[in-house]
Amino acid sequence: MNLASWLRAAASQLQTNLSLDAAAARIEARLLAATALQCDITWLVAHGDAAADPDRLTPCLLRRLAGEPVAYILGQREFYGRPFRVSPAVLIPRPETEHLVDAALERLPRAASVLDLCTGSGCVAITLKRERPDCTVTATDLSQAALAIAQTNATALHAAVHFRHGDLFAPLAGERFAVIVSNPPYIAAADTHLSQGDVRFEPRMALASGTEGLDLIRRLVSAAPDYLNPGGWLLFEHGFDQGTVCQEQLSQAGFRHIKTLPDWAGLARVTLGQKPNQP
Repeated sequence: MNLASWLRAAASQLQTNLSLDAAAARIEARLLAATALQCDITWLVAHGDAAADPDRLTPCLLRRLAGEPVAYILGQREFYGRPFRVSPAVLIPRPETEHLVDAALERLPRAASVLDLCTGSGCVAITLKRERPDCTVTATDLSQAALAIAQTNATALHAAVHFRHGDLFAPLAGERFAVIVSNPPYIAAADTHLSQGDVRFEPRMALASGTEGLDLIRRLVSAAPDYLNPGGWLLFEHGFDQGTVCQEQLSQAGFRHIKTLPDWAGLARVTLGQKPNQP
């Protein structure tokens, strides 16, 4: 069997087993083969007559057929136009989270101090630092394994982010920031989606938070005013049906100019509020 034949057969299996459309299946087959052979896709397509090596090609395909996310098999995922290393220790960066970055960039003063909570792969913190080198960016996470991935990404992408290990604000006593951002866990612990698709392979502690999915968000909103400068902003991602309750939480915590922003699909995705300049 040559490479072209192997790619066709792999795409057919992916389409059938994972219910992908034909185009997505072809793309995934090429990505998996390029990773297995350590080549780029252009070379792969140009050398379709070359002999296929099942010993090298099959393991990646079997992992994907078992449902493992492509990003974990490839070891990376693009975010905001940059490649980020990922592993099962961190959430896979998603396009929806780019809205959080966009909203934060719009509210960042010059030479501001920024905090990213639940940083995971570091994609938000690192992107903010790369887009605004004048800003000082700090990021925290409860997972040491996640912080190791984030630090690797920061080094690879030449972003001087300060990483701290701890639960939310725990390692930041006495510090204040102009902007705080977070993509916290916000799925209900019993949500059936946790046993479906890619999220089956992602770290549960980065996904689920209490019976309503709001436990960590409540803690975040309640504590944030003590770590924000007067006039500072809190912005965080949440579930599509949590916009109203997140606005209520911000209002109860004394925030002003509260707003929920939609994602590309028009679903509520990011809620933000500003700490008043005066108590």
